Amino acid sequence: MAGDPEAFVAGLRAGFIDLGDPAYIEGQRRVAPGIGPVLGVRWPLMEAIKRGFREETRRERTTAWLFLVDRLFREPEQEFRWFAFGLLERLVIDDPERSWQLLRRASRDAADWITVDSLAHPCGKGVLREPYRWAELEQLVYSPSRWERRLVGSTVATMPFVDHRLGRAPAVAQHGLELIASLIGDDEPDVQKALAWALRSLTLVDGEAVTALCEREAVRAAETADGNRAWVVRDALPKLAEDRAARIRDRLAGIRRKPGVPSTSRASRAASGFGDALSGVVMPEPPLT
Repeated sequence: MAGDPEAFVAGLRAGFIDLGDPAYIEGQRRVAPGIGPVLGVRWPLMEAIKRGFREETRRERTTAWLFLVDRLFREPEQEFRWFAFGLLERLVIDDPERSWQLLRRASRDAADWITVDSLAHPCGKGVLREPYRWAELEQLVYSPSRWERRLVGSTVATMPFVDHRLGRAPAVAQHGLELIASLIGDDEPDVQKALAWALRSLTLVDGEAVTALCEREAVRAAETADGNRAWVVRDALPKLAEDRAARIRDRLAGIRRKPGVPSTSRASRAASGFGDALSGVVMPEPPLT
C-alpha cells in the first residue's frame, strides 16, 4: 500500500480520524501555539502507529517511501507530517540525499516546537551518518526563522539518543558545542529552551567541555547582564557537577531575561550583516527523481 500514496493517505486519514480526541486538540493548541490544523491523535498512539508500520515493513525496500513522504507533507494536518518523520528516520539512511531534501523542506515549513523537535530525530540520524551534514546545521544558525534555529539545538540534543554509538562520539560534543556557542544569547525562548536541552544532553558525551562552556558563558552573561544567555546556562546546571554548578549559579544571581532585549548571539550579529538580502528567498528544489 505504501506504493500507492493516495490510497495510503486515505487509509491513514480514516485511522487518524477514529483516534482523534477533541480534548487533546485543545491541549496541543495550548502548549504549542501556532501548531496549525491537527486531528488530535494522542502522542503515544502516534508513536504506536509508527512502530507498527516499522515492524510490518522492516523487510521491505524503502524505494517508494520518498514519494509517500512527499504526499504526506501535502496534507494539512500535522499528524501526517509527524508520521512522515518516522519514515524519514529510515529513509535518511537508505537514501540520504533525497531524504535531506525533504527534511529541509519540513524545516522551512515548521511553525511549532512539537514539529521541530520531532523533525530533530531524522535530522540527527542524517548528520551522524554523513558528518558533512554538520554544515547544514551551521547554515541554520543564521536563519531568520526561530524554528529553524531551534532545530539546531533540538537536533544536537537528540543525537546521543537516536544513536548511542555515533551520537556519543567526541565529534558530536565538539560540533554541537560550536553551534551552541554561536546561538547562545538568542532572544527567542523557543531557541533558548532547545540550546539548554542540547547542553544537558551533551553532558553524556563530554561533561567537562559542557561545563567549561557554561562557565565561560556565565562570565560573559554576568559582565554584560545578558539575561538571555544566563537563562540557557542556568537551565543546563542540573546536569553539571554540583560544586561547579553552584559557583555558576552564584555568578548568575539576579541576572534575568527582560522582554524586548535583542539577541546577543554571534550568529545574530553575523546575520545582521546580510541585511535583508536573503530575507524570504527560497531556492527552488530539484525534483524527487
